[in-house]
Amino acid sequence: MTITLSAHFVLIHGAGYGGWCWYKIRCLLESTGQKVSCPDLSCSGIDLTDVDTIRSFQDYNKPLDDILASLPEGEKVILVGHSAGGLSVTKAIQNFPDKIQVGVFIGAVMLRNGFQTEQDRKDGTPDLSVNSEVSNNVNPPPSAIYNKEDQRKISCQMSPLEDCTLAKMLQRTIPSGALSGAVFPEGKDSKSNNVPRVYIKTMHDNVFSRKQQDVMIKRWPPHDVYSIDSDHFPMFSNPSHLFGLLLRVAAKFECF
Repeated sequence: MTITLSAHFVLIHGAGYGGWCWYKIRCLLESTGQKVSCPDLSCSGIDLTDVDTIRSFQDYNKPLDDILASLPEGEKVILVGHSAGGLSVTKAIQNFPDKIQVGVFIGAVMLRNGFQTEQDRKDGTPDLSVNSEVSNNVNPPPSAIYNKEDQRKISCQMSPLEDCTLAKMLQRTIPSGALSGAVFPEGKDSKSNNVPRVYIKTMHDNVFSRKQQDVMIKRWPPHDVYSIDSDHFPMFSNPSHLFGLLLRVAAKFECF
């Protein structure tokens, strides 16, 4: 198969992880000539920021803001967010609409204005009462970490054991207070309304249930919805299919 498409993908990880979790997808995309960036958000991956210094979502999301702000004039990216990374995609669509070719949400939080209401929290927050040291509190602590012993059962039950082991070894503490404060008020004439969005449903997801994903899709309908036979981490459990979907999205929205 000959691929002439050339795009810049920016892949955003979920809470507690890092750019490393995209290693399979990055390799596949770069092998077809795509440009790929996998930043670590603050206090994630190998970023050395102390989690206790992250007081706001803006602090947490700063590495992505820096990338988008530094793009040459006229350059656009395909911004992909997994899990809580969907919040970063939404914020970027609002702040940098001229820099985003298309926003892609993979088993991710997709709330137009973030966590403004209790309904938002219900729809866009996983139930952490089983697999975390904290539950869904109205006022969560500043930081938290998933229970690593339950990780395979909860989030990567279909993934190779090696990837699940790697995820447990590299998992970082989550700035839960900053994430819960992700609120994105939007102006009436915002250019963000013109940025296309795509949702990829993770069909065997125990972190964000299919019901939750369907509710978010219904509340803020994207341009396209695809499904992938995977657990919460399709980049681990079904990378070939995810790679194909990302190329499909890039080709469809190439002229946006």
